[in-house]
Amino acid sequence: MIVGICGNIGAGKSSLTKLLVENFSLRSILENYNENPYLEDFYNSMKSWAFHSQLYFLVKKIELMEKLNEDGLIYIQDRTIYEDVFIFAKNLFRMGFITTRDWKLYFNVFNLSERKIIRPSCIFYIKCSVDTLKKRINKRGRNFEQNMSEKYLSDLNALYDEWYRNSKIKNKWIIDGDNFDFIENVSDRKKIIKDISENIAKMSFGIQSMLF
Repeated sequence: MIVGICGNIGAGKSSLTKLLVENFSLRSILENYNENPYLEDFYNSMKSWAFHSQLYFLVKKIELMEKLNEDGLIYIQDRTIYEDVFIFAKNLFRMGFITTRDWKLYFNVFNLSERKIIRPSCIFYIKCSVDTLKKRINKRGRNFEQNMSEKYLSDLNALYDEWYRNSKIKNKWIIDGDNFDFIENVSDRKKIIKDISENIAKMSFGIQSMLF
């Protein structure tokens, strides 16, 4: 079973994933951004490197997901493959940074692989305003993210909202990332972890017995 932790850049996906893994001794599927050889070039020149960067993320995510089996364990995933496709790559296509020809190739790769991978059983969407995202991005201090425009983040937020509304994943919940700071605030952290564990537990008795 896969639990997807979703959200825009700076929302706190990796932090929440690590908290859940530590609290419940679960396995994680983490996005290793540092391994993408195109990422820094992409932020310096999106139009030149958008397709390369997104295709790299997609292929690596497919490779990772194909290794997972229905082994009865719970995996916490930092950003699902659907976010890669329907939010980040789609936004770059809309911006004109990925050509129609390249977008068709990218989407074909996704379609061919989707039938082979395990879908998330549930998702938790950390919904944050652009102001909150900017504050967290500035705080974590990745150099290549510092010049990210508010419009870019806003467009991604709009696509996140659209994707969440239309997602066919039955079990899905929103985490208010503006009013609950699970990264810095201990009380907020405990509440969010409790809410997530309760929602996962409701899905089946088998999962409940694994968590508690």
